[in-house]
Amino acid sequence: MSENCSHDCSSCAKSCGANAEGSLLKSLLPGASVKKVIAVVSGKGGVGKSSVCALLAAMSAKKGYKTAVLDADVTGPSLPGMFGVREKARANERGILPVETKSGIQTMSMNLLLEKESDPVLWRGALIAGAAVQFWTDVLWRDVELMFVDMPPGTGDVPLSVFQSLPLAGVVVVSTPQDLVRMIVEKALNMARKMNVPVLGLVENMSYAVCPCCSARIELFGQSKAAAVAGEFGIPAVACMPADPALSALADAGRVEEYAGAAPLEAVFRAIERA
Repeated sequence: MSENCSHDCSSCAKSCGANAEGSLLKSLLPGASVKKVIAVVSGKGGVGKSSVCALLAAMSAKKGYKTAVLDADVTGPSLPGMFGVREKARANERGILPVETKSGIQTMSMNLLLEKESDPVLWRGALIAGAAVQFWTDVLWRDVELMFVDMPPGTGDVPLSVFQSLPLAGVVVVSTPQDLVRMIVEKALNMARKMNVPVLGLVENMSYAVCPCCSARIELFGQSKAAAVAGEFGIPAVACMPADPALSALADAGRVEEYAGAAPLEAVFRAIERA
C-alpha cells in the first residue's frame, strides 16, 4: 500500500489489495488522510494497554509525526482522561472534528461525545463495534502520519470489526509478566495472523518496579518472560515497562504526555516506523 494512500478506495486505480473485490476495508471521509494505523491490543484486561497506547502516541508526537489516537474501547474509554481532554467533539457539514491534546495529538473517543463522562454506554456488541468503525469513517482526520488504535481487550466484536475495516499496518501486544502471558499473547497473535496483520512488538507492562532507596529492580510478578515469548513467536521488538507511580500520577492528572520514562518503548517504536 502506498505511503500516500488516503484509503479512499472508491477513487483509487492502484491494485494494492486494499481495494480488491470482497475487501471489508472502510474509506475515510473525503479530505481526511491517515498514512499508517497501528492497533494496540491485549488478550485480557488490566494490563495497562491504554497507558501504553498513550505513551506510544506521545512518543510519536515528540518525534515530529502528526499523530492521532482512535479510542476503540467504546465502553471503557480512558484515553481522554489521560491526555486531559475535556472538550467535547464538534462536527461540521463534512464530518466529526477530532479533539487535539496539548501536544497536538488528534483524538476521538466515546467520552468526547457523551454528555457526561460517567454516562454508561448500554449498547449491544454490534452497535459498539459500529461506533468504533465510525470513529474511522466519520471523523475528519487531518494529515495523520501515525494513528494508534486503543483496542478493547480480547478478541470480540470490536477487535474483529477494526481488523476488518481499518488498514492496519501492524499490532502491538501488551501483557504482564505472569504465567498466563504466553496464552494471552498467543490469543492476540493468532487473531492477528488470521487477519493477516503483522505483530510488530510485545510490551511487557509492569515488568518491574524500581526501589526508591537503592534503585534495585523488583520483579513484582516474577521473572520477565517477554524475551522468551517474543522469541518463541517471532515478534521482532520487545519492551519491558516498569510499574511507575509517576506515570499513574501523570495519567490521573491528564498529563500523560509529560511522562519522561517511556524510553523502553523505543525498540517497539522503531518497529512501528519500519512497518
